[in-house]
Amino acid sequence: MIRRNIPNALTCANLLCGCIGVVEAFHNNLVISCILIGAALIFDFFDGFLARLLKVSSAIGKDLDSLADMVTFGLLPAIIVYQLLMQSIPDLLGIWKAYPAFIIAIFSALRLAKFNNDPRQSDSFIGLPTPANAMLIASLPVILLTEDPFWKDIIVNTTNLLILSVVMSFMLVMEMPLIALKFKHFGWQGNEFRFLLIASTVILILTLKILAVPAIIILYILLSVADNVTKKNRSIGNI
Repeated sequence: MIRRNIPNALTCANLLCGCIGVVEAFHNNLVISCILIGAALIFDFFDGFLARLLKVSSAIGKDLDSLADMVTFGLLPAIIVYQLLMQSIPDLLGIWKAYPAFIIAIFSALRLAKFNNDPRQSDSFIGLPTPANAMLIASLPVILLTEDPFWKDIIVNTTNLLILSVVMSFMLVMEMPLIALKFKHFGWQGNEFRFLLIASTVILILTLKILAVPAIIILYILLSVADNVTKKNRSIGNI
């Protein structure tokens, strides 16, 4: 009984991080919210890993995971963008411009619902995973800690934040396969782009630190496109 509930306990820890992160975000403690997203990413990885390792995967665990992800990787990132938009708006008359940030939460819900009911997503993701989107958004307040006016002008900018909200919402539900780090074997062939993604991620983090996060997400999408083209060419060659 205890073994069966270990993954669910980690999922609940993910949800707790999201709940506290929402409170901190509304108090404008965005960096704390971002740290909590980082902690939740760890819990989110290990709940699925342990469920498979202990062979205790269940439909309830899957649904619980999506509900937790909706708060931590859907609602919380939307609130972070909302707060950044509020910082970028010079007067109270323009407050309505911050509300579009919540399309991130709406499209995250759509993404998670699709994932739970789409059998195509066993070996790859269709659309950007909500944790990847949350990781990108969580990097923004941390980048602002550098106090570099160049990055502040780019991030705390109403137009840029609105564009980010729309683009990332589209990415969540787009009909394009993206790489999933699910290895059926550890040979090079068939895993080329997975290995490239892992190696590039390590290099980018070591060289760019927090600035690596947006670069990693962009690279992730580009490598996924290259992976799709390679698979298509292989399938044509095998005809």
